[in-house]
Amino acid sequence: MKPSLKVGNVAAVEVIVTRDMCPAFDDIVVHEVYSTWSMAHHMELAARKVLVDHLEPHEEGIGRRLEIEHLAPTPVGHKIRAVATAEEVTADGVTCKIEVFDGPRLVGRGFQEQRVLPKQTLLRLIERHQAQDSSIDK
Repeated sequence: MKPSLKVGNVAAVEVIVTRDMCPAFDDIVVHEVYSTWSMAHHMELAARKVLVDHLEPHEEGIGRRLEIEHLAPTPVGHKIRAVATAEEVTADGVTCKIEVFDGPRLVGRGFQEQRVLPKQTLLRLIERHQAQDSSIDK
């Protein structure tokens, strides 16, 4: 990682909540509000933005942990803003605190941890797990 990745670095994602972001089970929307799984996606994206510009060309980030506390509903049509702040930077990754707002109202919070690995190491890990999955299917 480049030395520019530091505690306190911030990145944000803003989106308008759409119907496809609502909780749906078997294609049936159960609430016309922002789902926790959509919040998870936007939290991950904001945390990724904290990291991505600080990766060396041979490195890649991979999610390791995501914790979410969904505090309040956000109706379709509202704009959310997911703000990620680097809380801890280590030799092998970054942990971000993430807050999600509907206007001034805090509607979600949590943490996301990313590990940073050489791209070749990550590729070998993926290939190894694919090979294991192939042997299980036989």
